[in-house]
Amino acid sequence: MPALSFQLHTTDTHTKARAGTVTTDHGVIETPIFMPVGTVGSVKALTVQQLEQEVKAQIILGNTYHLYLRPGTQVLEQAGGLHRFNGWQHPILTDSGGYQVFSLAGNRKIKEEGVVFQSHIDGSKHLFTPENVMDIQRSIGADIVMAFDECPPYPSDYKYAHKSMELTHRWLDRCIHHFENMPDKYGYTQNLFPIVQGGTYKDLRTASSQFIASKNLTGCAIGGLSVGEPEEMMYEFTELCCDELPVQKPRYLMGVGTPWNLLECIALGVDMFDCVMPTRNGRNAMLFTSKGVINIDNKKWEKDFSPIDDGIDCPLSNYYSKAYLRHLIKAKEITGLTIASTHNLAFYLWLVKEARKRILDGSFAGWKNEMVEVLKTRL
Repeated sequence: MPALSFQLHTTDTHTKARAGTVTTDHGVIETPIFMPVGTVGSVKALTVQQLEQEVKAQIILGNTYHLYLRPGTQVLEQAGGLHRFNGWQHPILTDSGGYQVFSLAGNRKIKEEGVVFQSHIDGSKHLFTPENVMDIQRSIGADIVMAFDECPPYPSDYKYAHKSMELTHRWLDRCIHHFENMPDKYGYTQNLFPIVQGGTYKDLRTASSQFIASKNLTGCAIGGLSVGEPEEMMYEFTELCCDELPVQKPRYLMGVGTPWNLLECIALGVDMFDCVMPTRNGRNAMLFTSKGVINIDNKKWEKDFSPIDDGIDCPLSNYYSKAYLRHLIKAKEITGLTIASTHNLAFYLWLVKEARKRILDGSFAGWKNEMVEVLKTRL
């Protein structure tokens, strides 16, 4: 019996939005959920305590490519896995490193065996295969492990997207075989999610979704979107994939996105999201709030002593003023990056929690349509 289970509580009557519960050995995740990205074992500028108390995160991500390069699996194994290494005692998901290999690594070469790549840190050569990527993620200690896939660029021609998808499917079979023939580490169950690919071609996305569904794993992920295609195209292919994927399994849309992207994709049937946007944009003075988008760098906030966002449930966002945060950002004070990043993540977690509440009480569709327009407003 897998440790990860998914209970679907309700589906909205006017959209395809779902409210559910994912249960892992490290705790329960209420969906829809946003997962802060902890690339190298930490969510940038935040402590574990801030993630728990201010952001109220339920699950975070670790990145296989980065953690493999440093501190390395030997250190992580000696620590007892990433949970013990960084002190986060709740669920962790690790991506496969595929996206980073294809976007960050220099001089990479894709073969049937796997991908040979050069480290972006020191130029050293490495090989990722479906098998050793499963080993690395076991060593990191994730509750949810992602299959090794190729993420084709946008745009890709049909021939390339088709060949890439078939390679991802062959790699998935190797991931499953290896994963199922090796023990869990650290005394808790680890769970494998496959990834849908197929570029921006309907027949390929349909075929890939059906192939992934046929594997009957504990959840499903949609990859290869939010890589430069127009928003409407992202929504179209997200809906297509959700319609093909199993109803009783959690659906994870990788690397998405803005607050309005989250709401639109929740309405299409997505349960789980991750993105670096709230922390990256926060570090660059962009705040997402319940009233719209703020560039805190702007002079208009210099004497605005109102809270950053009193519309959300976050002590930090209710406590510090826009004027104070602007001062910290202008002065290049590190504390400013922490406050901005913490606020943005707290806002994202508030938004998905509110969406869940609306799905459960039947008011999601109207609220979503109003909220999308508010969220896009530049203040």
